[in-house]
Amino acid sequence: MTSQQRTALVTGSAGFIGYHTAKQLLADGWRVIGLDAMTDYYDVTLKERRHAMLLQNAGFTAVQGRLEEPGRLMGLFEKYRPDAVIHLAAQAGVRYSIDAPRSYLEANLMGTFDLLEAARAFPPAHMLMASTSSVYGANTEMPYVETHKADSQMSFYAATKKANEAMAHSYAHLYDLPITMFRFFTVYGPWGRPDMALFKFTKAILEGNPIDVYNHGDMKRDFTFIDDLTTGVVNLIEAVPEMPDSRDNTGYEADSLSTVAPWRVCNIGNGQPVQLLDYIKAIEAALGQEAEKNFMPMQPGDVPATWADAGLLQHLTGQIPQTPVEEGVAKFVAWYRDYYNV
Repeated sequence: MTSQQRTALVTGSAGFIGYHTAKQLLADGWRVIGLDAMTDYYDVTLKERRHAMLLQNAGFTAVQGRLEEPGRLMGLFEKYRPDAVIHLAAQAGVRYSIDAPRSYLEANLMGTFDLLEAARAFPPAHMLMASTSSVYGANTEMPYVETHKADSQMSFYAATKKANEAMAHSYAHLYDLPITMFRFFTVYGPWGRPDMALFKFTKAILEGNPIDVYNHGDMKRDFTFIDDLTTGVVNLIEAVPEMPDSRDNTGYEADSLSTVAPWRVCNIGNGQPVQLLDYIKAIEAALGQEAEKNFMPMQPGDVPATWADAGLLQHLTGQIPQTPVEEGVAKFVAWYRDYYNV
């Protein structure tokens, strides 16, 4: 398939990952319909700026609204008949889910249900839906492989994402909807979210304030640069899962392809865990100043390490994320200084 004249619906298009994904699709020649609720979970101005940049491309159409608004998604599917759907809209954040779980119920469960219903009525060629590395929860076997059991989520956010995977599998099975779930691993980069560590650390260091380092710095993350992530997502559009009776053996032993549905889950991560303190060193190097560190115990809902096996992504697309944290962090810091004029 080619991308000529094809239409993609991107939910959460004013979000960090949604903005970059829509930008990549537009660069590849897609027509993009972007839906975003512009919620105030963090600075709405940042979201409005992202959409404003996307709107500079004539191929982008912005729609403001919530996933769970009655008829919202059904109307968009009926009007635009998207060839591909990339579902990124969600209430994000592990820690916020401890304080405000209902918002996760409404956006992540009800919103995703409405999306699946719209796809059932107007089936796209492929639907790609965001999950998270947090679904692996209490698993200690590393690296995380898509076929590992993932039944011990540590936060309600992670629980809603695991529920999304199960909901999508049932719709794929019942209605022959090709669906790929992708599990993100600590995504970072320019235009990132203010509630994420890189943003908070950079802001605090520049302002001369201490940074909170949880688990006394004994944390490992599979930091994934945003451009690598969006490349993986866009490349996966062409890797359409097939029904068991119509597909060839992929030859990949750890393929997560369902035995009863055109459904698959795929990690998108570097496959190279980085110590949190080394990540902080990269920030300090990019800023040219040292951070004052406030060492703290582990936070509720958090896990000490995440690490992706990226073999399936490489098998399906031929590419895996490779941007070193030093390079990715430097790009974020350059954006931050320019955006905030500091």
